[in-house]
Amino acid sequence: MKMAHTCVRVKNLEESVKFYQEAFGFEESRRRDFPDHKFTLVYMTLPGDDYELELTYNYDHGAYNLGDGYGHIAIAVDNLEDLHKKHVEAGFEVTDLKGLPGTQPSYYFIIDPDGYKIEVIREK
Repeated sequence: MKMAHTCVRVKNLEESVKFYQEAFGFEESRRRDFPDHKFTLVYMTLPGDDYELELTYNYDHGAYNLGDGYGHIAIAVDNLEDLHKKHVEAGFEVTDLKGLPGTQPSYYFIIDPDGYKIEVIREK
């Protein structure tokens, strides 16, 4: 297992991309736009590092309160279905396997004791 990415919801996508680029030297590694579902994902990485910061822009959403600005951390695994089954059988609070709009299932969420979401994703 390894850490995969951290999601942060942002009010102004281009302003946030510019900030992370200028303040820390992040580079935009990929962008996924889902206009029919009214959100855009921008993945930022530091040079030489494959860990990603995911900036999520939800259209027509104003500023976020600190309490709902946190999205999730993600852990990449090579045995997604097996680990999902293990988590379900252990009685952890987990979602069904999911996929982004128009894609095959490739992730699920597990909730920690404090209610924070951890996304478990298929290793690339």
